[in-house]
Amino acid sequence: MTTVLIADDQPLQRFGSRMLLESQDDMTVVGEAANGSEAVRMTAELHPDVVLMDIRMPGLDGIEATRRIAAAGDRTRILIVTTFDLDEYAYAGLRAGASGFLVKDAQPEELLSGIRAVATGDAVVAPSLTRRLLDAYVHHLPTDPSAEDLPQEDTRLASLTDREREILTVIGKGWTNTEIATRLHLAESTVKTHVGRILAKTGSRDRIQAVILAYDTKLVEPS
Repeated sequence: MTTVLIADDQPLQRFGSRMLLESQDDMTVVGEAANGSEAVRMTAELHPDVVLMDIRMPGLDGIEATRRIAAAGDRTRILIVTTFDLDEYAYAGLRAGASGFLVKDAQPEELLSGIRAVATGDAVVAPSLTRRLLDAYVHHLPTDPSAEDLPQEDTRLASLTDREREILTVIGKGWTNTEIATRLHLAESTVKTHVGRILAKTGSRDRIQAVILAYDTKLVEPS
């Protein structure tokens, strides 16, 4: 059973999300927060598997609440669900420690699959934002990296096998496990094993952090 905390300042939005989630046999809502401060406090008390986090809330906003929850080191994963399809919100939220970002006009099944994905340690980003998010991220990187910044010299990559490095590269390009399995002629279970080892070896919290690592180490260059 996946436990979920809903953080949104709009009562109707919280009600709709609760109705959807509690219609599922594998999910239960353990609480509702109307602002970021409540979300941080209730997460510490209830330890939900996933927090559905709005961004614009009174007082403490969703970005700072995400940062505080992630910094606490709890097992809780955060899925940002917001009305605002803006790159800076997606970038800030994921950098703060969220495992995913969806807009509120997503289909119900997208939200449900997103919750299940982040609950199991995967990551999800709205398709409309994925490429823009990655392109926006590279603007924060040095434009003229020195030799010691090249990927083959980065210590975070030192323990990866050639296959793991290859898979990290395509993760950075936004490929899903299914796409990796199909294009690299691997079983999807094998891909999942490789991804898990990559996260463990590089100290990446989740798939989103692995994407950021791929850009940091220049395995992936801006298109």
